[in-house]
Amino acid sequence: MGAPLRRPVLVDDVHEAIKALIMDHRIAPGARVSIDGLARDLGVSPTPVREALARLESAQLVVKEPLRGYRTTPLLTLDQLDDLYQFRLLIEPWAAARAAGRAGEDGRARLAAELAAADAPDDDTYAAYRAFTAHDARFHLLVAELAGSDQVRQAFQRTHWHLHIYRLHYDRGIGPKALAEHRKISDAVLACDAAAAEAAMREHLERSYYGRLRPTYAEGDR
Repeated sequence: MGAPLRRPVLVDDVHEAIKALIMDHRIAPGARVSIDGLARDLGVSPTPVREALARLESAQLVVKEPLRGYRTTPLLTLDQLDDLYQFRLLIEPWAAARAAGRAGEDGRARLAAELAAADAPDDDTYAAYRAFTAHDARFHLLVAELAGSDQVRQAFQRTHWHLHIYRLHYDRGIGPKALAEHRKISDAVLACDAAAAEAAMREHLERSYYGRLRPTYAEGDR
């Protein structure tokens, strides 16, 4: 009875191990991914590696090429990053304002609990900042959910923005800054202050984009 329970755990472990290799660029952007090689390195059979890669394909971290196997996706270009943040700047300030006006007692409790449990990482590796990445995704998705629009939440979730942004650039200074900005947004939502929530979310996104991510590109690099 116990043996079948090990398979999902194994696939989850393999999935996280391969994701860490991609996020830390130990498998370079655009590089071919060897299923047999990964299986040997991780000490598992090829089957959980294939299943893990299928999950990573849905997150747009790898792509399967006909007759050639898997390859990691390239990093976001500057144009793609611009496009992503234009989308976020249209959707998320609106969602934060709506969440401030619509979140009930349960929603506000969930938001407060999310911020209370969050902590900034003290290292630059994916292993160290994985928990913060997960918090970042949960926080933004929760704000979208509290806005009361499933269409907005689903559209936002399909971008897998958090993986691509953290894969593009991370240093240990980002976590404390982003966490402080999350708390400012949360405080406004908990206070039911729609204007302050909208402004705090816009400020957070603009600091993330213009202050932390866009400067990583060379001048003229698209």
